Amino acid sequence: MTVTRRLALLGSAALTATVAVVGSAGLASAAPAPPPPPAPASPTPCAVTAKACVDLSAKKAWLTDGAGHLTRGPVAARGGGSASATPVGTFGVLWKDADHRSRQFDNAPMPNSVFFYSGVAFHAGDAARTSNGCIHLEPAAATAFYENLQPSDPVQIVA
Repeated sequence: MTVTRRLALLGSAALTATVAVVGSAGLASAAPAPPPPPAPASPTPCAVTAKACVDLSAKKAWLTDGAGHLTRGPVAARGGGSASATPVGTFGVLWKDADHRSRQFDNAPMPNSVFFYSGVAFHAGDAARTSNGCIHLEPAAATAFYENLQPSDPVQIVA
């Protein structure tokens, strides 16, 4: 038996009720969806997605979870001078070496190195002294950056 035939047999009261149910379920428009929540504001001068952020002019660095939540910082950080400037931009962590030594600078120790650009890394060093392009961090901060950053994590350096 078809739906139309059933409706005819049920009578006009049932037909009215059926039409009302179908009408309210099929034709009624739903309320508009609420707008998405605003993106969290970055607690650093970098993009929310950056897992590490360095502000060269402020000489500070931060670690985040990449979703807008600060996990460490600000900590003292020092980049390169004008003759060997630290590159500015967004990069991915390339590789890490806990006991790295510089082949370019007389086998100089670079503990807890996290490389994000060719020849440029976060590493333990005197955060009060200009580097040769790397980001010097105090030892405890360098350890935190080394332990928390993984290859491909986004790093942002701002001027």
